[in-house]
Amino acid sequence: MSGRIKDSDVAYVRDRSPIDEVVGEYVQLKNAGGGQKKGLCPFHDEKTPSFHVTPSKGFFHCFGCQSGGDVIAFVMKIDHLTFTEVVEKLAERIGYQLSYEAGSAGSAPTGKRSRLVAANAAAARFYQEQLKSPEALLGRDFLEKRGFDGESLRSFGVGFAPKEWDALTKALRSEGFTIEELTLAGLIKEGQRGPIDRFRYRLVWPIHDITGDVVGFGARKLASDEEDNGPKYLNTPETPIYKKSQLLYGLDRAKKEIAKSRQVVVVEGYTDVMAAHLSGVTTAVATCGTAFGDDHIRILRRLLMDDDSFRGEVIFTFDGDAAGQKAALRAFDDDQKFVTQTFVAVEPNGLDPCELRQKSGDGAVRDLIARRVPLFEFAIKTEIKKFDLTTPEGRVSALNSTAPLIGKIRDASLRPEYVRTLAGWLGMDVEVVTAAVKKSATKVGAARSEEVTNSNWRPDPNEPRLALEREVLKVRLQMPALARQWSEVEPNAFSHPAYERLRNYIDTQKNLESIDVAKIDGEELRSFVTELLVEPVRTQGEISDRYVSSIMARLNEVALSRSIAEIKSSLQRLNPVENEKEYGEIFARLVEMESKRRALRELAFGEGLS
Repeated sequence: MSGRIKDSDVAYVRDRSPIDEVVGEYVQLKNAGGGQKKGLCPFHDEKTPSFHVTPSKGFFHCFGCQSGGDVIAFVMKIDHLTFTEVVEKLAERIGYQLSYEAGSAGSAPTGKRSRLVAANAAAARFYQEQLKSPEALLGRDFLEKRGFDGESLRSFGVGFAPKEWDALTKALRSEGFTIEELTLAGLIKEGQRGPIDRFRYRLVWPIHDITGDVVGFGARKLASDEEDNGPKYLNTPETPIYKKSQLLYGLDRAKKEIAKSRQVVVVEGYTDVMAAHLSGVTTAVATCGTAFGDDHIRILRRLLMDDDSFRGEVIFTFDGDAAGQKAALRAFDDDQKFVTQTFVAVEPNGLDPCELRQKSGDGAVRDLIARRVPLFEFAIKTEIKKFDLTTPEGRVSALNSTAPLIGKIRDASLRPEYVRTLAGWLGMDVEVVTAAVKKSATKVGAARSEEVTNSNWRPDPNEPRLALEREVLKVRLQMPALARQWSEVEPNAFSHPAYERLRNYIDTQKNLESIDVAKIDGEELRSFVTELLVEPVRTQGEISDRYVSSIMARLNEVALSRSIAEIKSSLQRLNPVENEKEYGEIFARLVEMESKRRALRELAFGEGLS
């Protein structure tokens, strides 16, 4: 048994493990100037990067959750490893042989994670070798019929688990792994007469974590139900290194292209991932025996740099059957957590990517992804199909069923477009659909308002669509002398209730040059003002008169755009012949507002907003 790693070895490994490279295996980093890089923090959910890495000093720090430290601290925290396990992992990464104070140089790794990873890697080699055996003929035929040749199988590490009760157990025991280690790794389990292999007579796919380590397996049975009454698909159970809710099959090979192209394609199975990659869709990933959830969203968000500076798109592919459509509608709710554009790609005949490639070739898979439709559109159309639109009753029922979907769309700017589109699909007047959606949105909004009131009335400081409003308020509080145009801010400039509340407070104060926070009535508002007083203004340039003027102009432009949209809607409802005077007055006001908006836009896109 090895002892403590020598301090000199720890220092050697730390110095030769560039922190930006190691962090970059988990988080997409961008240059932030001043020798720093930044990205979305992997330790808490955020939409605007507050996670900074300083390669020259070898440290990271998150200004959101206050996590920080060196490269060893980062890996310990993100992989939930001990100090020793991290040093061993990093040493293996750079090909360095550690020495231990209480043992000879080259002693075997003592960290539990290292042993579990080594056991899984050995199992993967065993399974791949077994795929060549005569016993695996049925498995090879299965894969060949789905269009996978030997090179494809080797590339993805596909293997075969033999029928024998303890074939893997005996093979890995001969390599020095203990029963305890193999059980902890999820490779074996206790049978009636002792330890037996978890996977038997199945095709197996190795599942890698984002760094490329094999941490578990997914397996498909080959025997009939009479011979094997187990599930069709079987995965490694939860282990210290296999957390299915935090893993995406294929992510280790797709992560670079995902970060590069700002696109990820979420498919449903292992063979779908293989088919997509072999067809040229190299951003495909799949969940590992669980539904797509919050942890997966956080992983992808970090790779896509999902904030107001970096955008991407998430494309879900689902089977065309009822279960696939249900999965798509479930993703509809998850979509609200993405700032990215989210799409659905469903093959009309219900074929999954593997079947489509087998039937029509690689180009058909690429075309399927290219023909993606927005998730909102897919969800609404799926709901409409449930009703008979040839009858008045069917159209009204379809409206009542789909209006809540549009009401759920949190991006208010999208709702009018979908209202008009839905009106066309249903053959109804836009005003009728608008009224139904407004009624639905009011209910949704009331529920959200109650939720905010009961938990935290303040908005998320990293909410991209509210970033401009927040910046203007920070400038007004921190540098009131520069915010000379405050009196000209449009009445509807602040869309969040908390920001509107703060604006009303500011307008009641005669002097904000020397604000006394302690005298502010109400703990909520007092705490909110304090937060904005100490939060840095987000600009890489100087906080100048020009910068302040530009963000205030941009705020007014956005507010005017909302007002203009409402006026245009009013004009569309008026008959210019029957309401000539009213129409003329509204039109004149519209022209005036458009002129003002153009002037504001010229001012806005100066320093900091170009």
